[in-house]
Amino acid sequence: MTTQLDDQTLLERHYDQILNIMKNEPYGRFLGIKLTQLGPGTATAELTPDENMVNNHGTVHGGVIFSLADYVFAAASNSYGKTAVGVTTNVNFMSAGKLGETLTATAEEIKKNHRLGWYYIRVYSNKELIATMEAMVYRKNQSFIKTED
Repeated sequence: MTTQLDDQTLLERHYDQILNIMKNEPYGRFLGIKLTQLGPGTATAELTPDENMVNNHGTVHGGVIFSLADYVFAAASNSYGKTAVGVTTNVNFMSAGKLGETLTATAEEIKKNHRLGWYYIRVYSNKELIATMEAMVYRKNQSFIKTED
């Protein structure tokens, strides 16, 4: 008989494996994003934009800010070791990020049930809030980690 582990137990038993997978996400690595915190339904990451990440106005491109927000959204929603895929996002850009200033994004799980999860993401540049994102995932049954459970 196979038993399904609850989210918290799966996270606790396989935290290092989940963390390693999230830290090594290919697109995040390509951009230079560093995952600094991962917890149940939460994540924090940093990115210091370089000259290839600015727009014609010399400020951080909105796509880079979105990518950082999406990265912590993915890390937080997949933090339990079960596959979660984005369904919707809504981003609000409030202020510009500047070249060389470290951007920090945090994701917080607002609510989840068996199939859906809702998240609130904030992006800061030197402690100034520059963007927010509201996002929802579809939570699949399968785990993306190797378990013996």
